[in-house]
Amino acid sequence: MFSKKPEKPENEMSTFDSQKPITKTTSKAVGGAAQSSGPLSSPTPAQPPGSSSPKSSVAAAYRGSDRMAPSIIGEDLTVTGNVLSKGEVQVDGQIQGDVHCSSLIVGEKAQITGGIVAEDVVVRGQVMGSIRGVRVTLQSSSHVEGDIFHQSLAIEQGAFFEGKSRRSEDPIASAPKIDMLQGQAAE
Repeated sequence: MFSKKPEKPENEMSTFDSQKPITKTTSKAVGGAAQSSGPLSSPTPAQPPGSSSPKSSVAAAYRGSDRMAPSIIGEDLTVTGNVLSKGEVQVDGQIQGDVHCSSLIVGEKAQITGGIVAEDVVVRGQVMGSIRGVRVTLQSSSHVEGDIFHQSLAIEQGAFFEGKSRRSEDPIASAPKIDMLQGQAAE
């Protein structure tokens, strides 16, 4: 008359227990290339182990001896002026000016109107200006209007790119310099 419930095997977890927790991930600079880990991160271009990137005085100015946490410009922030960093910068807001850093990630909702100079550039949002980078990646959601000077360039299907692409052995060396980058105050 009454049926007995089948017993659960001891190794089977309840639905609640089997759900994975939401984790926050952080990026760490490893060997000169920014790498992220975790379920919410997306791949960034990395340099193969054992290979060396071209060194220039400008590129050396972007590298700090100590690795720092990435600088994040949030969706609700608009920056009018140049952004300089020795480390990684993630932009989710708007910048009206040039961006010089070692690694740049342009988020899907981000808008940059100005030039970009960085070793690694990953674009998911909108850029109106030139890009100079050793490794440049335009992801499918990107919209770029400007010239790209690069050593390696990857363009995903669906990305919008209008401009010229120029390969260069050291695209950062010929970048326009910002006075404050060399430690001089603009007068």
